[in-house]
Amino acid sequence: MPKRDLNLSETDIRSPKSEAWIVRADADDSRDWLKDSPVCRALTNFQIRHLAVAHMPAPFEIVRTKLGGSYFLATFSGEGRVLIDGRWARCRPGQAMLLPPSTLQAFQTPTGKRWDFCWVRYQERSGQKPLASARTPVVAELDAEPLRLAILGLHRECSNDGSLSERWAELIHSYVTQFAQPAQMDSRLWRLWDEVASSLDQAWTITEMARRVHLSDKQLQRLCLRELGRSPRQQLIWLRMRRAAELLPTEAKIEAISREVGYQNPFVFSTTFKRVMGWSPSTFPGRARPSQ
Repeated sequence: MPKRDLNLSETDIRSPKSEAWIVRADADDSRDWLKDSPVCRALTNFQIRHLAVAHMPAPFEIVRTKLGGSYFLATFSGEGRVLIDGRWARCRPGQAMLLPPSTLQAFQTPTGKRWDFCWVRYQERSGQKPLASARTPVVAELDAEPLRLAILGLHRECSNDGSLSERWAELIHSYVTQFAQPAQMDSRLWRLWDEVASSLDQAWTITEMARRVHLSDKQLQRLCLRELGRSPRQQLIWLRMRRAAELLPTEAKIEAISREVGYQNPFVFSTTFKRVMGWSPSTFPGRARPSQ
């Protein structure tokens, strides 16, 4: 039965006309939408839990609040919407998105439209650096056709003898990692965000960040949007929320975490954290109880 939660918790609504060519890594994963899909154990070599080529006409709405891994999505036809940093963003043909773990993730097809896309869902091991990190683009241009064909190739291979499945899995993973680690990333952004990440308690402004890399405010804005899919302000907020998420499993009080990531007002910090990550700081998974 399709389920919707208006408070953006777990939601799964799929049209009867939807189609998906799914491959899963584990036969024990028997959720309704996965249970009939072929299994490729070679996916576990790349920490991939499942992947697919999907055709999703409206109504299509998915919300996931407990994903522990990175999520890659690339559109090859139609149009969809993805929740990024607490805001809905359009995903059109030629665009891809790489979403970090431990954040609220939501996807939908606009009313009256159809969305055709590929996805690759990762499940990084405990202690492993996630594929989606502070330096990876969240939205960027990508020709999804090679990935689409590779996923369909793997699906067909696993539906037969599966002898070449590991080669298909490796090819798919390489397409995603090329997106996550673009060779042509502007070195000014690398330097800037390394510096910002090391001093998040500082009162950073766009003007100050632009000055550090000898750019105007508008030049920095354009560069960040092109390379990362986020504005400088959005990237700064994301770095702060990511660091806060790393600190929440410790016994530090929320007020102290708030100050460490640049918020003097704990209420503003908590509101921002919930919008970006999907949970309040006090209910974030793994949150430790502060010592008395």
